[in-house]
Amino acid sequence: MANEDNLRPFKKGQSGNPRGRPKGARSRSTIVQEWLECSELIVNPLTGKKQRLQQSDIITLALIKKARKGDVQAFKELMDSGYGRTVNQIDHTTGGEKLNPIPAIHWVKGKEEDNAGTQ
Repeated sequence: MANEDNLRPFKKGQSGNPRGRPKGARSRSTIVQEWLECSELIVNPLTGKKQRLQQSDIITLALIKKARKGDVQAFKELMDSGYGRTVNQIDHTTGGEKLNPIPAIHWVKGKEEDNAGTQ
């Protein structure tokens, strides 16, 4: 049976994971962002000149190269990155017909209905 003692397993101010990730430790996303921002001197495949490009630019150029060779998945990734992912819309009607909303019916009591209940 639950009582107040086992509803709160830790005392106020006590952590459930005291030896967890230390303060100041970098997350994986921070590390990836730092590596993608590193630059490298390479020959730009579009201009043919040596340029200092970031890793994210080099990877994007490699993806463009694959897409130009006919890699459909590379093309799809580029299109999704550049223009946003397409939203799939599902037609919930039968046969593709549009749904017509049902008009609201307003019931108005007539004189006959008012009198019918009082007799």
